Order: sequence, then C-alpha cells, then structure tokens
Amino acid sequence: MNRKPSLQSLNSSIGLLLLIVLVMMPLLFVFMRGVMPDGTFEGLAPFRLLAEERYWSIFLNSILLGLGVVIGASLLAAPLAFFMARTEMKKQRWIDVVLIIPFMTPPYIGAMGWILSMQPNGYAEQLLPFLAAVTPYFFSYFGMVLVMSLHLFPFIYLIMRNNLENIGGRLEEAGIVHGGSFFNRIRRIIVPLFLSGYSMGALLVFVKTIGEFGTPVTLGNRIGYYVLTSEIHRYTSIWPLDFGTAAILSTMLLSVSMLIWFVQQWLVSRRHDQVVTGKGQTEAITYLGKKRIFAWLYLAAVLLLSIGVPYFAVASTALLDIQGNGLSFTNLTIRHFVDLFTGSGRQALWNSVWLAALAATISASIGIWVALLIMKKKQGIKEKTMDFLSLAPNTVPGIVVVVGLILFWNAYWNPAPIYNTWMMLVLTYVILYLPFTVQNIKAVYGQLGNSLFQAAKMSGASSFYMIRTVLIPLLIPGILAGWMMTFTISMRELVGSLILRPPNMHTSATFIYAQFEQGTPALGMAMALVSVGLTTVMLMMIEQMKARSQHYKM
Repeated sequence: MNRKPSLQSLNSSIGLLLLIVLVMMPLLFVFMRGVMPDGTFEGLAPFRLLAEERYWSIFLNSILLGLGVVIGASLLAAPLAFFMARTEMKKQRWIDVVLIIPFMTPPYIGAMGWILSMQPNGYAEQLLPFLAAVTPYFFSYFGMVLVMSLHLFPFIYLIMRNNLENIGGRLEEAGIVHGGSFFNRIRRIIVPLFLSGYSMGALLVFVKTIGEFGTPVTLGNRIGYYVLTSEIHRYTSIWPLDFGTAAILSTMLLSVSMLIWFVQQWLVSRRHDQVVTGKGQTEAITYLGKKRIFAWLYLAAVLLLSIGVPYFAVASTALLDIQGNGLSFTNLTIRHFVDLFTGSGRQALWNSVWLAALAATISASIGIWVALLIMKKKQGIKEKTMDFLSLAPNTVPGIVVVVGLILFWNAYWNPAPIYNTWMMLVLTYVILYLPFTVQNIKAVYGQLGNSLFQAAKMSGASSFYMIRTVLIPLLIPGILAGWMMTFTISMRELVGSLILRPPNMHTSATFIYAQFEQGTPALGMAMALVSVGLTTVMLMMIEQMKARSQHYKM
C-alpha cells in the first residue's frame, strides 16, 4: 500500500542527487577553491586580492560597467515603454516582436558588428565621413556601455511597459478628483508604483551585465577595459593557467550576483502594490497627434542602432570581396560563404548543430522529470531544493559555472573521464540552460486541470499509460519551447565553448571569435549570418509544430 509514496520519494531523491552533482557541486568547488587557492584555507583570500590595485580596478570596472548599462538601458527603454503603454502606438504590437531581436542577438556578434563599423575607415566613416571625428570615442568605457545597453534594453523595456500598463488610469483619475496636480500625481502615484517593478528589472540587468562575457572579451580587451569575466577567462585559458586566482575572482562575481539576487527577492516580498483589482481598469492614453512623428523617429533611431548597425556590418563584412576596397556593388561576393562550407567552418557549424541538439534533448528529458517532481501537490524539502537548484544556473554568471565545472570534473579523484572531450560541452550546455526547459514545462503543467487524469484513472489507465498518452502530449508546447531555447542559445554559446572545447574542435561561436581575433573577420561574419539564419528557421519550424499540437488538443 505504501509502494506509490516510496516510489515518489525514491524519484525525488534521485532527482535531487542529480541536480546536486550537476549544479551544486561545481558552484561549491568554486567557493572552496576561492577560499583555498593554494590548498590551505584562507578565508580572506578575496579581500587580499582586492587589496591589490590591479584587482580592485578590475572589480570596480565591473561595478561601473553594470551601473552604466543600467542607466543606458533605462534611458533607451523609458520612452519606448511610454509610447507602447500610454499612447496610440500600443496598438502596433509588432513593435514588441522587433524590439526582442537585439536581446536574441549574441552579444559578441553585436559587439563585433559595432567594432567593424566604428574602427578607422570602418563602415560608419565610409558612409558618413564626418563621423571620423566621433568614432574614436567609441573605443572607450562609453562604447562598452552603449553596446551592452543596446543589447539589454529590451529586457528592461518589457518590465517598464508592463508596469505602466498595469498602473492604468483609475488611480490617476482618483488623484484628479482629489485635486492632485500633474506633478503631484506623478510623484505620489506613478513613480512609487513604477519603481517597485523597475527596481527589480534594473537589478537583473546589473547582474546580466557584470556576468556578460562576449562584449568584454571582444571590445573590452581591445581598449584595455578589463572586468572580472575577461580576467577569469585569461587565467583559465592563457598560459600560465592560474585556477586559484580564477576561483577567487569567480567567488567575487558570484558573491555580488547572489547579493543582488537576495536584494531582488527581498524587494519582491516587501512590495505588494495592487494596481489591478476587480473595480475595473481604465486605460491612460495620451494622444500624441502631430507629435507622433517624433515617437516614430525615436523608435527608428533605436532600431537603427540596436539592429541596423551591427547586422549591416556583419552582412557587409561577409559579402565584401576585399575589405580594403570599401563598400561598393562591384566588391560584393559570396566567396566567403563558399569557403565557409568547403573549409573548416562546415565542421564547426555541424559541431554546433549536433552538440546543441543533443544538449537540448537531454535538457528536455531532465526538465520533464524534474518539473513533474517539483509540481507535485505536496512539496517537501526535496522538491523545494530541486526547484531552487533547477533555477540556480539562471542567476549565476555563466563563466562562474564554467570555472566550477573545470574544478569539479577535472579533479584527480573524479572517475568520469569527460573533461577535455565533447561530452564536457554537452554537459555545460545542459547545466547552463536547464532552467529554460524546467520553467517552460512548469508553466504549461500549471495550467492543466485534473479532469483528464481523473477520466483516465476511471478508465483503468496505469500511471505510465497516463503519462505517455495524456500528460506528455499536453506538455508538448512547453517541451518544444524549452528545447528550442536550449538549442538556439547553445548554438551561439561562447564562454563555455571557448574555455572547455577539446583541442582542434571548433563550434560556430569559437570559429567566429577565432576568425575575428586573427584578423580575418569575413569568414567569421559569414558564419554569424548562417548561424542566425539557421536558428531562425529552426524557431519557425518549432512554432509550426507547437501550433499543430495546440490544434490537435482542440
């Protein structure tokens, strides 16, 4: 009679053990090595390192970059959020789709596109010669902030827009009734309600910025603006290797990220502003009239900077026959694409495809199992711990996870010989992007009622039969969404691929990086276009499959 509970307990124990090995142990090894860099306990090792001027400067660079990007992304996003939440432009929902493109573009590709545009005699100077006096200023802290802000502003834009939409017009109307002036209503109603949600979004942008690897390693290293992520990469990939210092720097980065995460959770638990009630919600619409042209011009400028400039540079570099001859129709060629598919680039692209597909499939399988255990009606300590661990990789900078994987899987006592093999790359992708799979499946599972399962039980169906014929088909949209997200991001993943790839094995991301660093960007940019195009086609195919599954259920 107790067979079912004991089986569930066993499954939960196995699932928890799996997540401890995959997620918790690597992070624990980072912390342990951070306080024992030379094998002996030194609890003040991070502070000792910070006392040195070089490392304090690197730490401060990361913090200043995070603050700058929060400000830059907020300034870019705020007008767009107002236009799409409080004006007649909110009917143009296609704008939301277009604004997601910068966030879905790999950061290192965007940074490379900007470098190619703003370098001496780059595309900016070729098209607009008067910019020659301005372009040198791009290769500075300001340029780093600009590139990263253009990548992350869609994230904070969505938060701002949703906050403004939820506030609505009812509270403002109440302020007008009670004699509140315009500025008084802004100060007492709009700003407090807006800041509660915005502050959490700003904290997340800060964490994403200090944990970003692609832009600092491409643009930052070029201008001498070193941050924690670029220094960790240097100590783990350039001789002489120093995993002790890399672990200390990773501990610093992890500590800041965890501190921000706890502050965010505290804000979530502290603020409970109820702006949507059952009393009816009125829309606060500001009709722009003739001023609408300025809103559209602002939108066009943001899209030009965030999408137009980097993709124009990437496409131009891939299609120009001789870079020194500049932009002209007579200088166009497809030779670089031919070289890509007839040379080593073909193998690199294929490596990315099968590694990403395998990682996405394993991640989906683990995600189904973990999500089903987490979503039980009665959650115990095991299930709550599994829920936390399954989301942890999404709150930790990717390079910290990579350092942890090196320390754990390369330990002399570890019996699994996967380090320095392709299996290490697959494992890295699975761990980094498991949260996407689990969250997507949980979202769909939480919407399912009990009637179908009760009907199946009354018809004599076994638990396995119900899972196979009822539950899994209903979860297909979430499974496909998680699989596609894992596949797409794994295809473009740079930090883990760059540090953990076996010798003589390239992925599309490392191929692009290597070609750019070696001064032959044409092949790299051709690979970038092919990779982006391939993932876009895959996304469209998955969306069709999801639509068919939804139609089947109806």
